[in-house]
Amino acid sequence: MSLQCPICRSHQVITLDRAKRIGGAVGAVGGAMSGWAASSSGAVVGAEIGSTVGLIGGPVGSAVGTLGGALIGALIWATTAGVTGAKLGQVIDQKVLHNYVCQNCGLQFGDVHTDQSFE
Repeated sequence: MSLQCPICRSHQVITLDRAKRIGGAVGAVGGAMSGWAASSSGAVVGAEIGSTVGLIGGPVGSAVGTLGGALIGALIWATTAGVTGAKLGQVIDQKVLHNYVCQNCGLQFGDVHTDQSFE
């Protein structure tokens, strides 16, 4: 089902998705920082275990394991928080902001399916 402009009835309507993009970016950055911090503290334990078990890899193996663990943790947290932020932004776009714009007449309007008339 394609959207139609309420003024000119054009079907050339696009979504702006401002909050979705901002929420995704903020979530990804915040998640990466949180993940790095959490993984860094957890990586200390991993480094201790790695240095004990990692006699084969030596100090280089322990350092690479610590950095790798922190990096993977940051990536996982960034992905999770980024998706969460994008979903929250999508809800804000649909329920709060005028997310649609008509390419024909330039009108910005909200989701016509959620608008309720109070008659």
